Amino acid sequence: MKLIAINGSPRKNWNTATLLKNALAGAEAMGAETELIHLYDLTFKGCTSCFLCKMIDGPHSGRCAMKDDLTPILKQIEEKADAVILGTPIYFGAMTGEMRSFIERLLFAPIIYSQPLRSVFPRKIRTGIIYTMNAPEEMSVQRGYGTMFSATEASLRLVFGSAETFCCFDTYQFQDYSKVVMEYFDSMKKAARRKAVFPDDRRKAFEFGHRLVTDA
Repeated sequence: MKLIAINGSPRKNWNTATLLKNALAGAEAMGAETELIHLYDLTFKGCTSCFLCKMIDGPHSGRCAMKDDLTPILKQIEEKADAVILGTPIYFGAMTGEMRSFIERLLFAPIIYSQPLRSVFPRKIRTGIIYTMNAPEEMSVQRGYGTMFSATEASLRLVFGSAETFCCFDTYQFQDYSKVVMEYFDSMKKAARRKAVFPDDRRKAFEFGHRLVTDA
């Protein structure tokens, strides 16, 4: 049993990465092999619309034909992963550019333009996505983040067979709020929430990873 986690945050030791590591710990508690990959360590692009993945009986049919640092990771997911968990902070109301580019490459190639759409990914695997965001939950609702969450989950489910989402709201954004202009949010409330709520988010992430490999 192998769980691969993909960190779409530029930070390796903050909110998103911390929750991914807790998810991996949950999987490891079930005896799973785990691996954490940081997208910001890689050099790659999003889909370039070459459509080689769509050519009938072509050498790249159902697989991304691009060659860069993402190529071996996509191959490893196809051949070795029993579960995959993605993690990304929300920047300007969306996932990071690196995560978006990764998802384009991960999901577009296996989708066949049949009626209805179908996936030629060779097997079913469990998938999940963790979102972290500075916005409180009510603000995320007001700004319509749920549409993106639902659409991404539906795409993961189409390709891999299953998906679930975990959201961590109102995160502590800076290690030292005294060094930045911070009038929009109450830094004291942020600190209090991190102390009171983030440990529970870490527990939920642990259970998230545990559940992914248990159900795989």
